[in-house]
Amino acid sequence: MRDNLNMLDSLLRRSYRRLGSRHARVLLLVQIPAVALIAFVVAAVLATYYEPSVPDVILLGAIIAAFTAAGMGITIARQQRKLEALAAWRGKEVASAGETIAAWDAATNYAVRSFRRNALVANAIVVLLSAVAVLIVLRLPAWAYPVVAAGGAIAAGYGTILTYSIYEFLMRPAVEDIAAALPEDFQFESSGLALRKRLLISLCAFTAMTALVVAAFVSDGAGTGKLAIAVIGSLAVGLGLSRRLTLLLSHSITEPIAHLRAALARVGQGDYDVRVPVLSSDELGELSNAFNRMAQGLAERERIREAFGTYLDKDVAGFILSGDLPDDGVEVDVSIMFCDVPNFTPFAEHASAPQIVATLNGLFETLVPVITDRGGHVDKFIGDGLLAVFGAPEGFPDHADRALAAGLEILDAIGAGGVPLEVRIGINSGRVVAGAIGGAGRLNFSVIGDAVNVAARVEAATRTTGDELLLTRATSDALLRPSALASRGSIFVKGKSDPIELLAPVRDMRAPLAEVPDAAVGS
Repeated sequence: MRDNLNMLDSLLRRSYRRLGSRHARVLLLVQIPAVALIAFVVAAVLATYYEPSVPDVILLGAIIAAFTAAGMGITIARQQRKLEALAAWRGKEVASAGETIAAWDAATNYAVRSFRRNALVANAIVVLLSAVAVLIVLRLPAWAYPVVAAGGAIAAGYGTILTYSIYEFLMRPAVEDIAAALPEDFQFESSGLALRKRLLISLCAFTAMTALVVAAFVSDGAGTGKLAIAVIGSLAVGLGLSRRLTLLLSHSITEPIAHLRAALARVGQGDYDVRVPVLSSDELGELSNAFNRMAQGLAERERIREAFGTYLDKDVAGFILSGDLPDDGVEVDVSIMFCDVPNFTPFAEHASAPQIVATLNGLFETLVPVITDRGGHVDKFIGDGLLAVFGAPEGFPDHADRALAAGLEILDAIGAGGVPLEVRIGINSGRVVAGAIGGAGRLNFSVIGDAVNVAARVEAATRTTGDELLLTRATSDALLRPSALASRGSIFVKGKSDPIELLAPVRDMRAPLAEVPDAAVGS
């Protein structure tokens, strides 16, 4: 059986590749003779209760098959518009996300929508007309009509469920093709026939039809009375015994699935410690066990992310984990902030190791949030100082404004007390190389270039000018918003042949300090 299904699946995929958008319509048309054949068999089963002649059986089978094929054709015609989205998607080289979702919806829900819209009306027409044909061909009294119609209804229900399942199978290649192109943010909505309902309807219809066929083989042409008993018995078996079996079977299937759905919802909310019970040793148990292993792996990945966020800037850690980190460095325009604590060495000489660490941690707990809130990233901690970058890895056109605002906010926070240290800040803007720097299996996202070195020299110049914050003319020129700045003259820095003009922000409307003469600042 499995080999036959595999062979049929291979043929379907070949048909889909060759027919393209016509695949779905061709499959629907192919089902018409198949359904007609089933109807012919049903006619033969009903006729068995009356010992008809062979010509009567053939005539009756042909009439019921024609009615059934006509009902199937009407159903296809009414649902033809539902396949337009599928045909439109298949006919485009590049389909939009909306068109792909519409095609997926059409392919996956065609059967259930057709079932809900057409099954009752189409089956009623086919059953009522077929029952009339049975009475005429087999020359039965009018009172036999309800019994024959009831038997036909059982067969129609079985045929509908069979057609529904066959169509889902036949559409699988198209659904898989569309599903592979669905956008990652696709919002799934459950609109198909629930598994519990499918099991209940399918098993009841199959059991009732089987009982009706078995009764036909042992009827010996007993007539309408025997058919009535067979119909009542078939319905009793289908709706009674098989219903209880279906409830037990569906519970054993749907309960593990319900556990998985609830657990997946919790994972989607960030709870990676959730686990589902492995309730069986079959495929569902294997699925539950695989989910638990997946959740365990996600929890481990989250612990790594949290560790990254502890030892690295959180945004940089997310950038690295996203896989967007370029293999090669990129040149970007950024603003570099260099912060340092003046006279830290005398403090460290008279403090204990725990006191030094606690004091520095308290300082950085003040500095780092200010930097990150302004879109900056702490590149590295350097003893009692730090190097921060504004404009990488995320680019900001106002990187200079962000750096200056962060520097001023840091000074305000330090001035408010709580940290027994002073801070001096130097800011410079320019083009740097940003990327993963390192080797031997250890990398760090960092920036390198002359602009970084100059920022460190600018911070050192605060000892000469007496300012808490200095910025270069390059940073001033990069500002997009006006800011009150006072020139502090020009200085020569190591590695630069031309002097660099320094500026200080004018704070609290105080008069600027006198410009300092050109000075040489070493390393």
